[in-house]
Amino acid sequence: MRFFASWSPAPLLFIVLFGSAAAAVQPDELRRPNILLILADDMGYSDLGCYGSEISTPHLDALAAGGLRYSQFYNTARCWPTRAALLTGYYAQQVNRDALPVTRVKTKGQRPAWAQLLPALLRPLGYHSYLSGKWHVDGEPADGGFERAYVLRDQDRFFTAKNHRLDGRPLRAMTLDDKYYATTAIADYAIDFLKDHRKHYAGQPFFQYVAFTSPHFPLHAPPEDIARYADRYAVGWDRIRADRWQEIKQRGLVPGTLSRLEPGVGPPYHFSKALELLGAVEVNRELAWDALSAEQRAFQATKMAIHAAMVDRMDQEVGRIARALKQMGEYENTVIFFLSDNGASAEIMVRGDGHDLAAAPGSAASYLCLGPGWSRAANTPFRRHKTWVHEGGIATSMIVHGPTQFAAQGELRSAVGHVIDIAPTILELAGGVWPKEHDGEDVPEPPGRSLVDTFSKDQPLVRDALWWLHEGNRAIRAGDWKAVAARDEPWELYDLAQDRAETRDLAAMLPARVEQLTKLWDETTRKFQELVER
Repeated sequence: MRFFASWSPAPLLFIVLFGSAAAAVQPDELRRPNILLILADDMGYSDLGCYGSEISTPHLDALAAGGLRYSQFYNTARCWPTRAALLTGYYAQQVNRDALPVTRVKTKGQRPAWAQLLPALLRPLGYHSYLSGKWHVDGEPADGGFERAYVLRDQDRFFTAKNHRLDGRPLRAMTLDDKYYATTAIADYAIDFLKDHRKHYAGQPFFQYVAFTSPHFPLHAPPEDIARYADRYAVGWDRIRADRWQEIKQRGLVPGTLSRLEPGVGPPYHFSKALELLGAVEVNRELAWDALSAEQRAFQATKMAIHAAMVDRMDQEVGRIARALKQMGEYENTVIFFLSDNGASAEIMVRGDGHDLAAAPGSAASYLCLGPGWSRAANTPFRRHKTWVHEGGIATSMIVHGPTQFAAQGELRSAVGHVIDIAPTILELAGGVWPKEHDGEDVPEPPGRSLVDTFSKDQPLVRDALWWLHEGNRAIRAGDWKAVAARDEPWELYDLAQDRAETRDLAAMLPARVEQLTKLWDETTRKFQELVER
């Protein structure tokens, strides 16, 4: 069953099926949907209200209430591989955007010519494409088919911007006097592009990609937003994790039990100078809240208040974009996707403009990171963090909101999806088919699957497995079974149908299952190596 019927350039009578009902759509009603793709940066699985959070996210919650939430959707565990997969429909390793164990590729980081970005695939279908926010893909947006782009290549500050471009032209550096805030600016430009589209291309479909840098470190947020959460996190990350877990269970999002803290797990990279600067108040391990000193608890609670404020502000800006679509009369014909590029981050570092110990936390002169304690809470109920391929690093909330006459409303989807599925989904919505060749070169079969059938009914996607590799961390999921290993550590085995939080390692009990999955991981890796070396 299809969310949209196959589109045709010629006006034809077609039927759209929704549930058990069918409605005829007349020729003058034929129109390809607009697409709005929104990506958060370093946001945890449970950081939205509709995924169990105490953070106020009414606009994203409203999209979920009027659309769909996916409970088993995945990213790649890191920012740039996810963006490559999102825009190409291939694993990042297939298109040279993340490392394989052994390759002889001389153009590391550069996509092969056949790996077109989504805007280039949409252009022949009459779409106009726009980007606002973080890029982190090789080449320039215009080369990938974006007609207009505000690109923020500055992830070290939110209240000023030293490296940002509009339509390929450098913009002046922003100062504190400009009252600039990156999350708001990204939304401003997105709205400007939408208004410009209405002015010049009314009646034609658009693809708007909004790539927020929030809530990626540094922890920077407007003081009025921080104030709303000033006292909320004094209860500590143990209590927040427990409360979120109760919400998650009540919403039917995740089966199993809440994973325990791992005191031996810290940031994936050790920045000793940053820890020395921040002093004894910083905590770089997943310790029990009661094990912290009073000074440490106060400092950590403030950090989470800033993180919450950043998510809150992002939600406010999503609301502004939605209002702009309504004012344009395009909201009812726009399919909206929202997800995160990886799990919350355990990293602790100081870079950019440095950290002034006397500065107010969350202000431009400060440079703080969430750290492993609160990152673990943001990723509730899962283990590990960004860069790891345990569930905490790769599980993301995913919301799809479509035109009200077509989309199911307020429903949960358990289909196991991945960012490689987004491009095939959008291409099908637009009425396109995946190309067989490009510029005389064969185009490989994409690993992604369209989600369109899941829009009308909760059903599984047909595929052999999902595969991960990042910085030596590796995993494969086939059905409900997942084999996963941190770098230089042995394979673990989990039955995600019963234990999504990976609390009971079954590898010793079921060695044949481990062997089956790891053999499939090896075979998939070999195929990817052959592809990039061809």
